Amino acid sequence: MTQVNAKVTKLNRIERNAWTKQKIFEAATKVVGRYGYAEASVARITEQAGVAQGTFYNHFENRQELLDQLLPKIGLDMVEFIRARTGTADAARQEITRFSAFFDFIREVPEFLRILNEAEFFAPIGYQKHLDNISVAYVRILRRARLAGAIEDYSDEEFEAIVHMLMGARGYLSRRYSYSEGGVTTVPDHVISAYRKLMTRGLFTAFGDQDTP
Repeated sequence: MTQVNAKVTKLNRIERNAWTKQKIFEAATKVVGRYGYAEASVARITEQAGVAQGTFYNHFENRQELLDQLLPKIGLDMVEFIRARTGTADAARQEITRFSAFFDFIREVPEFLRILNEAEFFAPIGYQKHLDNISVAYVRILRRARLAGAIEDYSDEEFEAIVHMLMGARGYLSRRYSYSEGGVTTVPDHVISAYRKLMTRGLFTAFGDQDTP
């Protein structure tokens, strides 16, 4: 008996179920990341997880239910990953750290971008849930910064729009600078510095707060 199996046998029923479900999520991440949603069969996922197909249906009603839960699960893992690295610096520095930590996360979970990109078509429920989860968490962060006086003159509705801008920036920048045929690489320093300047200085300053068409 392996050390892992020995540990599993010591878990109670609830803990063992949670462990098994986590193994299925991890396997689904690998399978969807490699084959895409369309080819991510229950057989492939359970083989990767090392569990019986019958066990799969103890946790999910069908394949689609798993796929709809996959991206939100990874997204919440990403939020926790980034939060653990943010620290207690000022709001601007925290945002730069969140940006940098995102690229650290996709190096650890290189399957993320494919899962995200295909989810809109193959797991739309999960895709929308992921966007909602990230938006709610991010708007909450910006509200706290506004309350602390680090951000001024932005409404909650504008915060939501900004959050989607920032999410879009991460997606496109990761495609351009992180993903390659050899895997996921470290994002270049100039990407971080460009984002830092944009966040702390603003892109256009000559006209101040004047509205432009």
